[in-house]
Amino acid sequence: MLDTIEILTILQTSPSIELLSVKNRELIITFLVNTFADPQSAISSENISAISSEKIHTQLTDLLEQREIKNDEEVGIKDFDTYETKAKKYIQNWTNKGFLSNYQDKSGEIFYETSAHTNKTMDWLRSLKKEEYVGTESKFNNILNQLKELVEFSNENPETRLAFLEEKRREIDEQIQKIKKNENIKILKEFEIRPRFVQLTQSARELVSDFKEVENNFKEITKSIYQKYADESATKKDVLHSTIDAWEDLQESPQGKNFEGFWSSISNRTSREEWNDLIRKLYKTLEKNAISVEDDFLKETRKYLALSGEKIHASNKKMTSKLTHIICENENSQSEATKNIIQDIKNSLLQISKMQDQPNIGFEIETHLSINLPFERKLIYEPKKEITYFTKPKLANENISDSLHLKKLFTQTYIDKAQLRERIKNMLKQKSQFTLLEVVEHYGGLEKGLSELLGYISIVKEFQHSIKLEKTQSIVFDAKNRKNIRIPQIIITK
Repeated sequence: MLDTIEILTILQTSPSIELLSVKNRELIITFLVNTFADPQSAISSENISAISSEKIHTQLTDLLEQREIKNDEEVGIKDFDTYETKAKKYIQNWTNKGFLSNYQDKSGEIFYETSAHTNKTMDWLRSLKKEEYVGTESKFNNILNQLKELVEFSNENPETRLAFLEEKRREIDEQIQKIKKNENIKILKEFEIRPRFVQLTQSARELVSDFKEVENNFKEITKSIYQKYADESATKKDVLHSTIDAWEDLQESPQGKNFEGFWSSISNRTSREEWNDLIRKLYKTLEKNAISVEDDFLKETRKYLALSGEKIHASNKKMTSKLTHIICENENSQSEATKNIIQDIKNSLLQISKMQDQPNIGFEIETHLSINLPFERKLIYEPKKEITYFTKPKLANENISDSLHLKKLFTQTYIDKAQLRERIKNMLKQKSQFTLLEVVEHYGGLEKGLSELLGYISIVKEFQHSIKLEKTQSIVFDAKNRKNIRIPQIIITK
């Protein structure tokens, strides 16, 4: 139970509460829900719940212009700001307040995603939706089953455990006999299935939100390394000891042990196939009972969880990389003056990391800078010199209709990417894993040559896939002239 002090602390410091109390909360919440729930906005090949910096700024700019947002004192937006500037200020403000989080991919591009605090707020708002009816029976049975499991598996007495198992065996034997006799077979009705499905989907959403908090906790260790390393009084030994201690504490904590158990399960092929099989059967049952489902979140739950786990492992790799850099750093490779300047920069960054708002700071360089931009745009257009021709052009002997380049220009091949995308989706319904070569051969080869193959490759990133550089496959793109191309093996998976 929460005491008064804890409640007041949450009300004063939680970004989840602040999201509901800001002036333009309707604008923020509806934008975040629509943006991050739209699969077309997501980068499905890397992170379903993240979108690029360019896309989120463009979408918010369009929304602000559509609603004609003039000013917002809380964010520092003024009437004369362009809508692009307003969108940038909003995104920066939401990131500073903890509504959004961002990261850079391997190529340096910035991506945004909703924070754990925002996800919790969304989950709470969904829970306030008035249901047609409350599934009290399904919730009670769920609590009862968890209660039985807790009592059974927390008991160390062998005789008590055997009694539980004997009771289970008796119940199973009774069900087997009833099924054999075809009498009183328990089959859930529509009013029993629907609330169970809603409750299951809600639990899945909450689990994904919880993993964002797990990810943040792992990231805190990496942050502590940077802060410890920025302290000029700390030695390499101090940094390593504090990092290893923090890591061991996390590994031995209930959260760390739970994550290891989860990752072991999510990485297991048998578990993955069992999950996919159960999901297919569940949705077939819903379809058979004519139960309409608007929320398909459950179908993508495993993918969300796998991506969350991969991001945690990426954070761990980043921490390991930082430790390696600290260990391998040669202290004698820098002059004393250079080391002092770098230490001052580290101290400044350390102070900035403790601030909620991002300050507007910079560094002054005591020298004259010479900037040369060969391709810069001119402020004014220079008048063009008139060209005077003194010779008359000769007529060409060739007919323009015979030009090979002209034929290529007017005989371009159109590649229907929607059709290629649908082919891959159809294959995913039949198989859980296959190569790009199998897709091509299944649909009778490449009809439009190399362009069609490039079309396939361009949309593969929209699906879960892996590329085996050490293995190659030969794909025929011109059967008439016996031409083929050898590419790395591309494997598409569910």
